[in-house]
Amino acid sequence: MSRRLPNATIQQIGADRIDKLLTMSKEAVRNGRDDRARRYIDIAMGISGKTRVKMPKERRFCKNCHLPMMPGVNCTVRLSNHKVIMRCDACGEVRRLPYIREQRT
Repeated sequence: MSRRLPNATIQQIGADRIDKLLTMSKEAVRNGRDDRARRYIDIAMGISGKTRVKMPKERRFCKNCHLPMMPGVNCTVRLSNHKVIMRCDACGEVRRLPYIREQRT
């Protein structure tokens, strides 16, 4: 008879592994190993779906090519019309994020 782990424990393990994989993917981009970085992101997304843990918001990656977006290394960041515009240099995908809340303060 096998014993099952509680969901909270499974989610904690999943969150820890996702965090580690995202850190490893950033390191791989810095070392020029884009293929390895994409694989780490793919594994992290699989763990996220399986354990029902959301991907962290502060960890940004390209939705199209699954490459960590690091300004100055592999993406271009511009500010325009109350938006942060991030363009991936690998695939050309554009991501627009509002920053109205930050302007109010």
